[in-house]
Amino acid sequence: MESLIIKLEEQISFLQQEIAQMSKELYSQQKEIIILKKEILHFNKRIEDLDNGIQSSGFKEDKKPPHY
Repeated sequence: MESLIIKLEEQISFLQQEIAQMSKELYSQQKEIIILKKEILHFNKRIEDLDNGIQSSGFKEDKKPPHY
């Protein structure tokens, strides 16, 4: 009976360590996701700004550039 209790305590200790490690990894991944979402928003804004700049300049794809 004593050896069974010791074995269970070892397993519990191992699982607690694993849970702590997984928690740290999850926290790290959540921070990275937040950063990546901000970058995506930034790039979407830049694309929108560039698209608006192209539209406002009157540039059309079917139009030849002025140097031709």
